[in-house]
Amino acid sequence: MKLIAIVLAAGQGKRMKSKLYKVLHQVSGKAMVEHVLDTVDASACERKVVVVGHGAELVKATLGDRAEFVLQSEQKGTGHAVQQAAGLVGEEEGTTVILYGDTPLVTSETIGQLLEKHNGAKAAATVLTAIVPNPQGLGRIIRGENGQVLRIVEQKDCSPEEAAIDEINTGMYCFDNRKLFEALKLVKNDNAQGEFYLTDVLEILRVAGETVEAHIAADFAEGIGVNDRVGLAEAEQLMRARIVRKHQINGVTIIDPAATYIEAGVVIGADTIIYPGTVLRGNTVIGEDCVIGPQADLTNVTLGNGVSVKYSVAVDSVVGDDSAVGPYANLRPGSKLGKECKIGDFVELKNATLGDGSKVSHLSYVGDAVVGKDVNIGCGAITVNYDGFNKSITEIGDNAFVGSNVNLIAPVKIGNGAYVVAGSTITQDVPGGDLAIARERQVNKPGYADKIRSRAKSKKERLNKQ
Repeated sequence: MKLIAIVLAAGQGKRMKSKLYKVLHQVSGKAMVEHVLDTVDASACERKVVVVGHGAELVKATLGDRAEFVLQSEQKGTGHAVQQAAGLVGEEEGTTVILYGDTPLVTSETIGQLLEKHNGAKAAATVLTAIVPNPQGLGRIIRGENGQVLRIVEQKDCSPEEAAIDEINTGMYCFDNRKLFEALKLVKNDNAQGEFYLTDVLEILRVAGETVEAHIAADFAEGIGVNDRVGLAEAEQLMRARIVRKHQINGVTIIDPAATYIEAGVVIGADTIIYPGTVLRGNTVIGEDCVIGPQADLTNVTLGNGVSVKYSVAVDSVVGDDSAVGPYANLRPGSKLGKECKIGDFVELKNATLGDGSKVSHLSYVGDAVVGKDVNIGCGAITVNYDGFNKSITEIGDNAFVGSNVNLIAPVKIGNGAYVVAGSTITQDVPGGDLAIARERQVNKPGYADKIRSRAKSKKERLNKQ
């Protein structure tokens, strides 16, 4: 028996008031519909069908080959949306899970429990419900004496007794696949909106003598559908808390969860400490025993074990074990640090590789460079990598010393163990073991400073007399 997932993602989401289609708005670094596909993947669904409409090409581009797609060119209700998948999976024997592209908080654990309830009851349909503190505006679950679902009543149709019910329909279901698509043929659109509702399938199945069950989600937040920017922020907050809790359970110390932002794809090793103001995005991977923050902003960064990063920004970079970055460093894309490196305050790296034990301690720029092991680059040193037309490479060998305020005009090579004197502008290669000095010889003019002051004073007096 196959397990099939149908994800409804055709709506435009007008209440988002955005050029971006609703299901593509991000929660914790991923489009909402990507979160739903993650849940589907974790639930071991054999076929995954996404119903697209508005923004179909963008949704397809976002999801790629993760699913099959069908088009709902006109939005005529949830039942109509599911019907669009009939050509792909309508004849399959198995169980179908119906989810929505704007419910990023639903988990595979809850879907597993829904399936367990569905299969255990040998039901034709099982609806995922939730107990909510404020059911206003939501469809109520009406149960019979035996606990089976009799019907779902929308807010506007509720009697006072029904309106007091706090169990609501999340809109997510399990169905016997063949029975689902047979029942969909009987759904009518004789309602105020002229739409075909998926909820009508439950009544059709019940009248036909089929078992219709319900499973109550442990956390009502899993059923929240995002309809506007307020809901998006609420989903972000809930997802962020969930992600932080997962890392805490896995042995990560997070000093202030409310002041820490960690996206869904981030991996963090045990005994790492995250200080407030830290932002971890994308595919960032952090090793064990690291200290991150305060105010570290890392995107697609890989850190080894024992790394320290504080008050710094890094993007698409790699930092080796026991290295230190910051405060106020900027690692731009392509930066690669070996073990026990030090990148200090107001240092910027770009497309630069540093060998083990190398140090750039302060106020320097190293771009388009290959730096060997145990190199010291002094304060204010710069690799001059761009001539206005082309980027060129600077190579610095092992154990070299580059003094303060040195300009290395690329392309240039500094050999192993070479020594570049402070204040030099290097335009030619420096062989290994050599010392390079490239600066004007100092000349002192006796008494000349007094002459300059005297001239300046005389000029000021003339101007005052005019």
